[in-house]
Amino acid sequence: MPAFFLELFSEEIPARMQARAAEDLARLVGEALAALQPSGVETFYGPRRLALSAEIAGGVAESRISERGPRASAPEQALAGFLRKHNATKDMLTQEGEFWVLDRVVPGASAADLIAAAIPALIRKFPWPKSMRWGGTSRLTWVRPLRRITCILDGAVVPFDLREGDDDGHGLVSSNQSEGHRFMSPGAFTVMSAEQWRAELRQRHVIVDAAERRKMIEDGVKALAAERQCSIVDDPGLLDEVSGLVEWPVPLLGRIDDAYMDLPAEVMQVSMRVNQRYFALRKPDGTAAPYFAFAANIEATDGGAAIIAGNERVLRARFSDARHFWDLDRTRTLESRVEALDAITFHAKLGSQGERVKRIVALAGHIAPHVGADIHRAQRAALLAKADLTTGMVGEFPELQGVIGGYYARHDGEDATVAAAVTDHYAPKGLGDDVPTAPVSMAVALADKLDTLAQFFAIGEKPSGSGDPFALRRAALGVIRIIRENRLRLHLAPVLVAAGLPDATELMEFLAERLRVQLRTEGARHDVLAAVLAQGIDDDFTRLLARTDAITTLLTTEDGTNLLAAAKRASNILRIEEKKDGPHDGNVVSGLLTKPEEKSLAECLDVVAPAVRDAIVHEEFGQAMTALASLRAPLDAFFADVTVNDADPELRLNRLRLLARLRSTMNLVADFSKIDG
Repeated sequence: MPAFFLELFSEEIPARMQARAAEDLARLVGEALAALQPSGVETFYGPRRLALSAEIAGGVAESRISERGPRASAPEQALAGFLRKHNATKDMLTQEGEFWVLDRVVPGASAADLIAAAIPALIRKFPWPKSMRWGGTSRLTWVRPLRRITCILDGAVVPFDLREGDDDGHGLVSSNQSEGHRFMSPGAFTVMSAEQWRAELRQRHVIVDAAERRKMIEDGVKALAAERQCSIVDDPGLLDEVSGLVEWPVPLLGRIDDAYMDLPAEVMQVSMRVNQRYFALRKPDGTAAPYFAFAANIEATDGGAAIIAGNERVLRARFSDARHFWDLDRTRTLESRVEALDAITFHAKLGSQGERVKRIVALAGHIAPHVGADIHRAQRAALLAKADLTTGMVGEFPELQGVIGGYYARHDGEDATVAAAVTDHYAPKGLGDDVPTAPVSMAVALADKLDTLAQFFAIGEKPSGSGDPFALRRAALGVIRIIRENRLRLHLAPVLVAAGLPDATELMEFLAERLRVQLRTEGARHDVLAAVLAQGIDDDFTRLLARTDAITTLLTTEDGTNLLAAAKRASNILRIEEKKDGPHDGNVVSGLLTKPEEKSLAECLDVVAPAVRDAIVHEEFGQAMTALASLRAPLDAFFADVTVNDADPELRLNRLRLLARLRSTMNLVADFSKIDG
């Protein structure tokens, strides 16, 4: 199959847009050239280029198609629209029955012709998040000025240009020319194939594979850090970004001026990351090291000495700004800043941050006894938790919310548990974050998240589809993780009422659904959780999960597997028969139990039902499962030897009631009909 290669060469593409752009290119080319059946598609992206290689068919053969048009009796406008759509005339139509039919020959086309026809439109309509115009009068837009289009098929140029009507498309035409590194290997070279393009660019100081650039940077900065007996602070996002900023990564290490080493490590790391894309280093004891790593985009003749010196000079200026905020902020206490929160709007319908803090203080006091926290300390931490929003440091680096508040609380002499809670109350922010474990921190973190959830649900601002502008799913997951990982015994419904949500039903359903999604993500039996929730939401998630785990354990046994199958069989029988003359929830008449197997099942249920009920009340879920498992043998015998739908209507009704009793006994634990298997 012919080899197709396309490269779009431009000025520097923002790193955050590159990976998605490569995905879009593969998708759009696949759609535009679908008739050529592209295979082996491979994409490349970097600071100045977006490229794709694939194997495609040599062309498409001539074909004949038949399309049915409007009815012969349809208005002339309908017929005219059909003809216009297919660029046809009426004499090309034939009437078949009540309809007009267009038979036409679709001529074959070479791959080169199809490419030349499809790619210009693809380029003009490329879905960049943000595009720009540049120079001249062309209406063509691109993420940054587009400079070259390399398009070849088996080494030969596929000729086309970007003109559209009176728009000259900046005079851009396809060619077989590309360029290497802007400074180290300037100038054009001829492209003959994708493999030759990759090899030639490597010689011209460009690594086209993003994963390879990333690994070069990661390995390089780690090696430089190891030489100083240090380690790099893990930051995958920064690594991805930096690999999108350089074409020829050259890892280098600079030194931080000793005058700034007393700044908080988080302040230094965020300043380096946000402003300069530097990697922070840590000593073996976890404290900040006086070094920073970065990736240059050029091999300097002096080994990088001048580049390092320039970056050290820039960093001193950045840290000088951070020092200014650090010293100025600490001239006031956090407590003195609380009043200023009244002037910061949280949400138009929910008032100010000051009003929000008052709610969180009250809610933290409500939660504290349930998590083993001191009420006064929990409320003190809640009072101070948002005060750092008024500081210069957080104004400069919003990522430091909470962290800076914790430092300032310690500086003010606040209790250590209070300061820790101020730091931790936003946690966990993401899946990889640790959850708060100290009682005061848990109380404030839960109060913060539950207030957010309750207040937004109260005003009808709920997540819908993929939209979640107030990050309520993240807040819900944070609540769930804090409860799960600390095994908290907390009844959420009354807490949500205390948070200002009189009817917490909908929010409890939302939280339960997020719990189910989390279990599914972990690969756990989320269907078992759904079966338990079908019997009603337990607002004590630790107890809810204990019941779920016990059922999951039962289902791993032979008794559990057979019991589930029998329960589903009983449920299916009842579902069908209750449509006829149900429900069948009446008392079982012992005198109508004529067969030993149905008598045995009834007697077993007499023992199992109260045992399960008692075990559930005392949260002995393992015992409840053991009791249910004892039903396996009599159930097997019942279904082997008893005909439920007996010809005698009294026997049939009594046996259906017996199955209904079985169902209600098992429903004490969960709705087993909703469990997979």
